[in-house]
Amino acid sequence: MTPEKRAAYWRANLRLLVVLLTIWFVVSYGFGIILVEPLNAISLGGYKLGFWFAQQGSIYTFVVLIFVYAANMNRLDKKFDVGEE
Repeated sequence: MTPEKRAAYWRANLRLLVVLLTIWFVVSYGFGIILVEPLNAISLGGYKLGFWFAQQGSIYTFVVLIFVYAANMNRLDKKFDVGEE
């Protein structure tokens, strides 16, 4: 792999990481701590939505983001021809 291609691959990987970590931060910190009071006005399954995000939502989001990251990295690996096969 050429140095330019390696640098482009790394930039794409970092861009993906920044986007996914930003989403996780917004969900866990933003919804679970900062916006908890406005979200508590909404109920989800009998629980206040702010409480749900603080207790469960950030964990579920993290698990989903792991699968999103894996799928995107597989696509990125194929694009830059750095697959594991």
